[in-house]
Amino acid sequence: MSTPKSSATGRRKTAVARVLLREGNGQITVNGRSFEEYFPTLTLQNQVLFPLQLTNTHQTFDVSVNTNGGGVTGQVGAVRLGVARALIAVDAELRPVLKKAGLLTRDSRAKERKKAGRPGARKRFQFSKR
Repeated sequence: MSTPKSSATGRRKTAVARVLLREGNGQITVNGRSFEEYFPTLTLQNQVLFPLQLTNTHQTFDVSVNTNGGGVTGQVGAVRLGVARALIAVDAELRPVLKKAGLLTRDSRAKERKKAGRPGARKRFQFSKR
């Protein structure tokens, strides 16, 4: 294995992704499996590939990802942010392109906590007049 070129962390909801970028030919592995196997739908795969395709580096780097927490969508968002941050660590000139596409902003939306005396975060129990 070649030495890591750069690494970065991405987060989304409760998911965390640690991304390692190496010189290579475009192979992407997530938790030891190919990313096509880990993220089965084309929509999810395109989310992971988006920062690489935007910067024309999808055939330049091998991406190795360790991700945990959250669900599939949260993990995809975390991987996407991690890949974008790792690309900037490799080449700072890619920053304006990635920033314009909104790939460097951490999506801070998370599930709102349940409140006391309610069935959910905002939902109320059914009102009974009598």
